[in-house]
Amino acid sequence: MDVPKTANKQRSMALYESILRLNTMEECVAFFDDLCTVGELRAMEQRYDVARLLDEGLVYTEILERTGASSATISRVNRIFSFGAGGFRTMIEREKERKAQD
Repeated sequence: MDVPKTANKQRSMALYESILRLNTMEECVAFFDDLCTVGELRAMEQRYDVARLLDEGLVYTEILERTGASSATISRVNRIFSFGAGGFRTMIEREKERKAQD
């Protein structure tokens, strides 16, 4: 398997492999509650919410009102959403597919 590198440092894949083994929402929440601080979780949740709203075509002021994210956070997420590795787009598309099946 080709392991992605960030800033010339090899990633430890154990975390990502562990996440893939979670089976339920309860396991996922418990794992991330143990892994991250409340602030870290809220920041990640907020970034994902911003990405979803950008995908819906909302403008910065609307996103700020809905999420409370700063303009700097919205701008950073927009850059990542537009030019990043594609993780946001993959998850947002899967979320749309799941909702379409419901």
